[in-house]
Amino acid sequence: MSRISLDCRRLLCPMPVIRVQDRITELQPGDELEAVCTDPGVMQDIPAWCRINGHQVLEQKIVNDEYILLIRVQGD
Repeated sequence: MSRISLDCRRLLCPMPVIRVQDRITELQPGDELEAVCTDPGVMQDIPAWCRINGHQVLEQKIVNDEYILLIRVQGD
C-alpha cells in the first residue's frame, strides 16, 4: 500500500475530479490518494465520484483555504 499526493490546486471543476480519476486508474486497491485542491466544489464532487466508482473517502478537511480529500482505492 502506498499514499500518493495529487496537486489539484488552481484547477476548476471538472478538472480536479478528472485528475483524481486518471490517477486512481494507475493505483492498486488499498492505495491512498490525497488530493489537494483550491476549488470548494471538490468537497461534493469527489465524494460523489467515489460513491459512483466504489472508492472510499477516508477524510475531508480544509487547511489554509485548501480542500484536502484522502481516498482509498477499492478493487474491482
